[in-house]
Amino acid sequence: MVKIAVLVSGRGSNLQAIIYSIEAKKLNASIAIVISDVQNALALNIAGKHGIKTLFVDPNKFKTRDHFDKNIIEILENDQVSLICLAGFMRILSKTFVQQFKNRIINIHPSLLPSFPGLNVQKKALDSGVKFSGCTVHFLDEGVDTGPIISQAVVPVLDGDTVESLSERILKEEHRIYSVAIQAFIEQRFVCEGKKVIWKNEKKS
Repeated sequence: MVKIAVLVSGRGSNLQAIIYSIEAKKLNASIAIVISDVQNALALNIAGKHGIKTLFVDPNKFKTRDHFDKNIIEILENDQVSLICLAGFMRILSKTFVQQFKNRIINIHPSLLPSFPGLNVQKKALDSGVKFSGCTVHFLDEGVDTGPIISQAVVPVLDGDTVESLSERILKEEHRIYSVAIQAFIEQRFVCEGKKVIWKNEKKS
């Protein structure tokens, strides 16, 4: 069984979805540790209720981002994790971190990348007038939401949508495709070639 780590900063809805998938035997993995850079993150409570090891790492105790990241690297290596999943983790990871776990860090982003990277993406989508938005699972690289795309799900943008209603519709798809992508990684159903993820003649979601 593949050991994964989940890095979080907030409420943990994608973490909860991953846990549900594991408990439903849809995901052949175990969560070795959940790490947060926010002490009172609700995600830590969710993990704790399921008996998963949790750890708060205070970024203010480190002189630089690299020092913080090297501490996290040591923790992950000690736990021998094979895959790192970002689930609402709000820190930009350093080049050192990304290179240490190259093509073993994945993230879920609430837009159809490369459109609308960064923050406040649902507002950006509404302000731009796009008719469709969605979410993207991608590998992490040294940029901000620029890594190779693993899979995407599309949702319509409705005329009466607010940031909240669009976010809720996208979040349902996030919960669905993230676990599918994690299981596909575990089963080696795709390969990363440069900036592209090549699936082995299979559906992506």
